[in-house]
Amino acid sequence: MHILEKDGKPAFAILPFDEYQTLLDAQEELNDIRDSNVILKDAERIPSDVVNALLDGLNPIKIWRKHRGINQKSLAEMVGISPAYLSQIETGERDGSVQVLRKIASALKVDLDDLE
Repeated sequence: MHILEKDGKPAFAILPFDEYQTLLDAQEELNDIRDSNVILKDAERIPSDVVNALLDGLNPIKIWRKHRGINQKSLAEMVGISPAYLSQIETGERDGSVQVLRKIASALKVDLDDLE
């Protein structure tokens, strides 16, 4: 690297192109990290036990309900269905209608797709 001065002060730096490219790449990576931090700042952090239970194929409604600290009776009341119906949905004995599943997703603060 070579420094050019103007009025006795450093004004320009001359460096090999590969070093210049390395600096550009590092700046781009730093910008990507900064952007991802802004995006993730408001994102919900999901504990690994919740993620693992979902990956294991357990009922997502039950998993999210327990994660949110809501019992079956309370969730059923929030959604406007009977606790028995909710229990049947959670055990797979019955399918919930799209309308009911939307209400459950809303009550659990998840997307409808998260309940599939």
